[in-house]
Amino acid sequence: MFAKIKKNYFLIFSIFFILYFLISFLGGERGFFSYLKKHNYLESLKKEEDVLTLKIKNIETKNSLLTDNLDLDYIEFLIRDKFLLGKKNETVYIIKNNDN
Repeated sequence: MFAKIKKNYFLIFSIFFILYFLISFLGGERGFFSYLKKHNYLESLKKEEDVLTLKIKNIETKNSLLTDNLDLDYIEFLIRDKFLLGKKNETVYIIKNNDN
């Protein structure tokens, strides 16, 4: 039996060598499945970054409306929204006094 192992030493060594690299390639911390998992996580983080960037731009725009150039329409919108001085889908009528 030991003679057969000695005779097929190269074949046995090759099989173990190939199995070792195959298992290392597929599993483990740096394996293929780990790569796919990390790649999906990276894609989800990129989507989250895009959403947060859009929120930051929106907040910066609102901030600039209140600080740099005072926008009276935006302030009126805030007053109506925060203090409930109007209702959704309301119609605004402007009545002008004509003293002719």
